[in-house]
Amino acid sequence: MTSQSSTPESRLSADTPALRPQARVPLWLINLAFSLGPLLVALVITGSLLLFMGVNPLTYYGYVLHKGLLTPSGIQATLTRMGPLLLIAASLIVAFRAGMWNLGGDGQFLLGAVLAAACAPVLIRWLPVWPTLLICMASGALIGAIWAILPAILKAYHQINEIITTMMMSFLGISFASVLVKLVFLDPLTTVPQTRTLDIASRLPTLFGSQISSGLLIGIVVIVAVHLLMTRTAFGLQLRVVGANPRAAVHAGLPVTRLTLAVFMLSAALAGLAGAVEVLGIQGNVRADWNPAYSLTIVPLVFLARFNGYLSLMFVFAFSILLIGGESAARMLDVPNFFTLVTVAILLIVLALAELIARHRRVTKRNS
Repeated sequence: MTSQSSTPESRLSADTPALRPQARVPLWLINLAFSLGPLLVALVITGSLLLFMGVNPLTYYGYVLHKGLLTPSGIQATLTRMGPLLLIAASLIVAFRAGMWNLGGDGQFLLGAVLAAACAPVLIRWLPVWPTLLICMASGALIGAIWAILPAILKAYHQINEIITTMMMSFLGISFASVLVKLVFLDPLTTVPQTRTLDIASRLPTLFGSQISSGLLIGIVVIVAVHLLMTRTAFGLQLRVVGANPRAAVHAGLPVTRLTLAVFMLSAALAGLAGAVEVLGIQGNVRADWNPAYSLTIVPLVFLARFNGYLSLMFVFAFSILLIGGESAARMLDVPNFFTLVTVAILLIVLALAELIARHRRVTKRNS
């Protein structure tokens, strides 16, 4: 009696070379296509819009690359911009890897920024620079985590959709941050509503005598640490199990409630830390009604990276070039300043379509 192997390959006929395993497309190549493909398609669509506006897309992209990457001031601004964005990407990776949505990052970011901006000018009078910076960054992370407590409890104990609750808390956080600037932490010496400005000498130091803020180093360390945490530790494995199948996680005896709370706290703390690094390394203060909306902007980049920390670092670098170079290109070519956000919106739509195609491909392969 001939035994049968349980693997699908063993059930294929030896005389069908088209179906041999080596004829398959490598998995890494498929993942690369679904990561870079949407980005290239979005750039093509954006270029078509530029043509419609009477702007040569090659000229526009050339300005973007020249300013954001090929000039000394541009590359330094690009690398400095990456610091807070990497922290936001790390925040999103924690949540998405666990199958949860933290879309309240903008509120958490702004509250962390406002608290750091309010504390730093006061503490620097009594403490050396590094203790002041560490306390302010810890304060930013703490307020971010506190702002996520309500969505975390509602998700962990009542299974209320966290997309709705985190976005509601984000709107409240953005408004509350503006109120704090105008009514509590207002600098009385300025005509524009803003917090007191932290002097440059008391901010995060620059790297290697350049103008690159050491916030970049913080961002790289954190996103690498998050990647290793989620892929190389038992805690990360537990979070991935919860994200893949919460019911199976319960049957496996995992503390799903505590893990859910931990995910929200860690994700929100990193978003708050990003706000603190933005102030302590770049802005120096927070103006009323200021909201760069970085969190929602980074979402498609994290999805493009397939929640991989190293790939996210690459995509954030490319996006930072687009941010810095896009400002210069907009001025030079009379393109609206918000055109970079249009590019991100197109990227998000293309990404959704690519995910739909990938899902259809998986279903077809499963049924074949």
